[in-house]
Amino acid sequence: MRLSFKAGLMATALLLFAASTAAADCRVDRVDLRQSGGHVSFTVEIADDPEKRARGLMFRESLPQFSGMLFVNEVPQTASFWMRNTLIPLDLLFLDARGVVQHIHENAIPLDETAIPGGDDILAVLEINGGLSAMLGLRPGAHMKHPAFGSDAVWPCAN
Repeated sequence: MRLSFKAGLMATALLLFAASTAAADCRVDRVDLRQSGGHVSFTVEIADDPEKRARGLMFRESLPQFSGMLFVNEVPQTASFWMRNTLIPLDLLFLDARGVVQHIHENAIPLDETAIPGGDDILAVLEINGGLSAMLGLRPGAHMKHPAFGSDAVWPCAN
């Protein structure tokens, strides 16, 4: 039996998501997300200064699967994004200072300048390929492991 590309991609994603535990270490270039049923990892670029946050994923024509950009603020704040000069659809996952997903905006429309509100007290935002969060079953309440969340994180990095 031959799987279509989409079916094969979905099968791969589900296998990755079904893994029971994440690696114990934390790396700046990777985030791990978990919820009941398993976890998934993404390789990420970090946008942690005003210039990097302003540019984000603008002008990119593609984003590798299971890759993304993690926007990290200095302190939790009200978060709002837009898709100006962004050429690919994205899912935006808004996280509080404990690394808990508070809101997911799916399939943000390329080039749309309408504000995408993410909520208050948001420390970080993960941008991934549009539609991937639904395919993986990600939802608010999922936990992220990354050094940006510190010792008060729900899923802290191992020391």
